[in-house]
Amino acid sequence: MTTQQDSATPAQQSAPTAEQSMAQRGDNRTRSPDSEAFKTFMASQWAPVPDADLPREAVADFAAQRRRRVSEKFAGERIVVTAGAPKVRSNDTDYRFRPHSAFAHLTGLGVDHEPNAVLVMEPVETGTGDDDANHTATLYFHPMAGHDTQEFYADTRNGQFWVGDRPSLREISSAYGIKTADLSGLEAAVSKNVGDPAGGGMRIRVIKGQDAAVDQMVDAARLAAGVDLAAEDAVDSALLEALSELRLVKDSHEIDQLRESVNMTIRGFADVVRALPVATQKPRGERVVEGAFFARARAEGNDLGYDTIAASGNNATVLHWTRNTGVVRDGDLILVDAGVEAESLYTADVTRTLPVNGRYTPVQRKVYQAVLDAADAAFTVAVPGNRFRDVHDAAMEVLAARLEEWGLLPVSAEASLSVEGQHHRRWMPHGTSHHLGLDVHDCAQARREMYQDAVIEPGMVFTIEPGLYFKEEDLSVPAEYRGIGVRIEDDVLVTADGNHNLSAALPRDPDQVESWMARQH
Repeated sequence: MTTQQDSATPAQQSAPTAEQSMAQRGDNRTRSPDSEAFKTFMASQWAPVPDADLPREAVADFAAQRRRRVSEKFAGERIVVTAGAPKVRSNDTDYRFRPHSAFAHLTGLGVDHEPNAVLVMEPVETGTGDDDANHTATLYFHPMAGHDTQEFYADTRNGQFWVGDRPSLREISSAYGIKTADLSGLEAAVSKNVGDPAGGGMRIRVIKGQDAAVDQMVDAARLAAGVDLAAEDAVDSALLEALSELRLVKDSHEIDQLRESVNMTIRGFADVVRALPVATQKPRGERVVEGAFFARARAEGNDLGYDTIAASGNNATVLHWTRNTGVVRDGDLILVDAGVEAESLYTADVTRTLPVNGRYTPVQRKVYQAVLDAADAAFTVAVPGNRFRDVHDAAMEVLAARLEEWGLLPVSAEASLSVEGQHHRRWMPHGTSHHLGLDVHDCAQARREMYQDAVIEPGMVFTIEPGLYFKEEDLSVPAEYRGIGVRIEDDVLVTADGNHNLSAALPRDPDQVESWMARQH
């Protein structure tokens, strides 16, 4: 494969010259020709590159409203939100780039065409900014180099020869309804007038930890103005918190994207079932299952929303089993926890526990039904007016009662459900729900009172995913239960009058699961 240069172009500098780029590669790789004749030849006889207005993207108006809400909260302050820099996987190869979720939310930009981009919201007189808000927004990024530049063929991060076409400043501006500017102007825009607001300076808030060059730029401006860097950590954290809470209630565009990602995920689960016969014949059959789902994610979406769990047999009792190195045996259950991330970067998160041979055994069905009943109880309370934590509590009441009925609890279900008890958590140690969106665990930086303790509202999207996990080595349960792990997870949209299961097209009832599996072959 071709390789990339060793270090990212700093956000505050222009792209390296061809000579600098080649020098960065070291002496162990073939150097590009550097004669004037070669440079002239490389810059000639190329078709003109289109640079015209693009149709406005559907997300543009929604992103503008999201920025307006941020503007209302932080009037008079400069807001800096970075897409992030490419991350090294090994030596000079990077992971596929994915922008920070807050950046994607506020700009509407997804996929991989804006590494090192930075959104700057500049405060203006109240009500005179974009859409009558308190800020004007500018998106800074490094545009694609023209054919007449050495960067075109010599810069492995930005040259079209290496990375393909990317939209121009004009194209991004017209498509996403936001002013754009070359990244070379970022430092001046970020650094001007920074200082203590009490002394008439400009407060700046930034999403830290995504782009080292931008972090250094902001800290340098703060230091030059005599601002206490340690004190500003809380300022930056409050921005991240606010941007996380902004996503707790989804707008209609976000809901549409989540529907799309869920539907792709459902098709991926059908692929998984069709792959099971092959998986049972391979020494690492779980990898066959993982690969079948990944193929769907890449063919229809952007990528996986998270590493797929394909856990067969006792591996299903390991909550974050992503090694997927195990065998897939006839007669076992396989727990598949997977989600497709759409081009917009919204992801599904769905789990089904399937009988490898298409039929549940009596004890497998018994455990499965208990988990399904717990999920149904959680659905019942996942409605406006209840609290988010009520969803988990409802599921736990069912599971504790079943464990007591089966004689597995050392205390009564009532005692287990008390704060001092919690014995049932030996077999159900995780939470039942989490918010879902651009991140699989979306809104994670929100305050507890806005998340776990919050009142459920229409427009919230979260998972419902109870489970029971009986490990082979767990001598506290009868042998018939050991090695059985079951989780059922669905993606739930809260509506004005209740909720809607976005993943309902993927069967949950054990009889329906068996019938559906039979139809896939």
